Amino acid sequence: MLTTGLALFVSTWTAHAGPLTDRVNAGQPVRIGFSNVPVYGFPDEKGEPKGFANVIALDVLKRMGNTNVETTVVDWGGLVPGLHANRYDLITGGMYILNARCKNVAFSEPIAKTGVAFIVPAGNPKKINSYKDIAEKGAVFVTYSGSSTIADAKKEGIAEEKIMEVPGPTEVLAAIKSGRADAGSMTYFEAKFIADQSNGTIQATDPDALPEWTQNWVGIGFRSEDADFVAKFNEALKKYVGSEEMMNSVKEYGVVPAHLRGHPTTEWICSHR
Repeated sequence: MLTTGLALFVSTWTAHAGPLTDRVNAGQPVRIGFSNVPVYGFPDEKGEPKGFANVIALDVLKRMGNTNVETTVVDWGGLVPGLHANRYDLITGGMYILNARCKNVAFSEPIAKTGVAFIVPAGNPKKINSYKDIAEKGAVFVTYSGSSTIADAKKEGIAEEKIMEVPGPTEVLAAIKSGRADAGSMTYFEAKFIADQSNGTIQATDPDALPEWTQNWVGIGFRSEDADFVAKFNEALKKYVGSEEMMNSVKEYGVVPAHLRGHPTTEWICSHR
């Protein structure tokens, strides 16, 4: 029933080429905006796009015949505004498909499911494993602007004055290291990566200590007027997700089959998350 509704929505739009399709037909590049988020999307030392969300987006675009691509690194909070300002045609970087975002972003079908974790000083001196722990201890919580975890923290009782917003994961780590904050939220992929690179000074908490509703699905974001392009992207994505090509491409980022199982449709996620 869910997929039927999606099919009807797509068929309504595919009769009319959107701006991105027009750009591609005119020989212009597909412009990708992504934030510097470990594991999901980040630039290497040469500025080339890395991370599993970027890899998946680039591989799927290539399958569609789109090899003329430009990429730009932007602060997390600038991704959606940049998409609407027509600076980018699609955005990556581990963006969760959420009801609030679905009103402003046309997401692809899911590319992975992941949970939230905290980074804390080694030894977890304040014994923080959940949002409720932070609220009860009056601890300072830090995350990056535009993150879905801001709303999650408030929902779980963390006072607004105890929430610190910073540009990205690098600044979250800096706040924890300096003692300005007690726990920093990000996806488990990011938290584990940062902990592994910290020489034993930072640890990642267990994502299973948080409620099930904090589990979310990652998608690639487009503008709603590009629904015809999104439909074609999803067709190629369906054949790509879980393929040997994909698993070989994302292996270095820790993505395993468990992250790909049980995906509902984006339409369902937009209604329930």
